[in-house]
Amino acid sequence: MKVLANDGVSQSGIDALKKAGYEVITTTVAQEQLINYINEKDITVLLVRSATTVRKDLIDACPGLKIIGRGGVGMDNIDVEYAREKGLSVINTPAASSHSVAELVFGHFYGLARFLHNSNRDMPLEGDTNFGKLKKAYAKGTELKGKTLGVLGFGRIGQATAKVALGAGMKVVAFDPFLEKANLELEFFDGQKVNFDIKTISKEDVLKQSDFISLHVPAQKDYVIDEAEFKIMKDGVIIANAARGGVLNEVALVKAIESGKVARAALDVFENEPKPEMPLLMNSALSLTPHTGAATNEAQDRIGTELASQIISILG
Repeated sequence: MKVLANDGVSQSGIDALKKAGYEVITTTVAQEQLINYINEKDITVLLVRSATTVRKDLIDACPGLKIIGRGGVGMDNIDVEYAREKGLSVINTPAASSHSVAELVFGHFYGLARFLHNSNRDMPLEGDTNFGKLKKAYAKGTELKGKTLGVLGFGRIGQATAKVALGAGMKVVAFDPFLEKANLELEFFDGQKVNFDIKTISKEDVLKQSDFISLHVPAQKDYVIDEAEFKIMKDGVIIANAARGGVLNEVALVKAIESGKVARAALDVFENEPKPEMPLLMNSALSLTPHTGAATNEAQDRIGTELASQIISILG
């Protein structure tokens, strides 16, 4: 049987599938040519990430497909329910990249807390001529230890982010409409383990209490953070969105930065992706990455092997 990994897959995943007798094709086929390619090559499994979409037309036109796999968490680029109604298996890897996203969020948080995103821009330009000025400009950083992190969405990635926060000495408060509490186990290098029981609270209370806020919610119709939510927050809050573009109102965010309500913010995802709005790209209070939350070598290895394991389990 043939597997088309249209957006790529790790070598570990390829090796596991080949060992089980599958042919793995890593050619990137253009979206408009995908239906013909799948049918001509007799593809049984289609693996995608965020670049390729799998809609009803493709599902209907490719009767030989048995599995659609998404390397990652969100499956908004796949018509999941329709595919399942048609008898296809739809799989993803929700746990594989959780820690990678959590570390990216904290990379942003540490950078924002100490103005690294600005300093790294300015030092190459002015470090030899305005060293003292830059030192003064970026000398009012803040520590994360002892601060409160608010997590909106307390699924796997939200919990992974909370674990990093706990390890950094932060207090964690969380909101999730579908979860009352979670037990978080922190495992250390020498085998020691510490458990924390986190009970979720209201969204309003999270917003009121938090010094830092991280979003980990799925794509949805309405903004999770809009003008009303910004008004509830502490003055000088730092926010990160590494979830989905469109869950945070970017226009309202810029206004909140201008008013001083939000001190600084991090965006890994954007409403208008892959062409973020210029006012965001040029805003010195923003730390920006191009949707790389899950993009670590370790996560890609876990994604590949996890997809391979699920495919082998389903098809034998």
